[in-house]
Amino acid sequence: MLINVETQKDFEKVVQDVQEKSKEKGFGVMSVHEVHKILESKGMPINYKCTIIEICQPKAASTVLSKRADISTAMPCRISVYEQNGKVFLSTMAPTELLNLYKADEFKELAQEIEITIKSIMEEAAK
Repeated sequence: MLINVETQKDFEKVVQDVQEKSKEKGFGVMSVHEVHKILESKGMPINYKCTIIEICQPKAASTVLSKRADISTAMPCRISVYEQNGKVFLSTMAPTELLNLYKADEFKELAQEIEITIKSIMEEAAK
């Protein structure tokens, strides 16, 4: 399941605000990938802006990874900001749904907390 938020804000401002809101809520910004620029530099442009912001909540990551290394394949959390048909969207995969792939019910409550926070980051950045 995807979590999607639409915004009326400028693309670059939303990318900046996602990073700021993530930090305010205890997440670290691990990487920012300007996908549209990367693809253009490789001679394979797309016709819209797309930036992926990778974020991580260190305590949650440590809790999960100390018990289940395989879950690292779903980390860090990614928030995509992209333009489509003149509108700007924020999108991410729901951590609770990702967790289901690993049959790791012991982390269900933690995944719910992370999901609520990420959704809040997205909604606040969209305002």
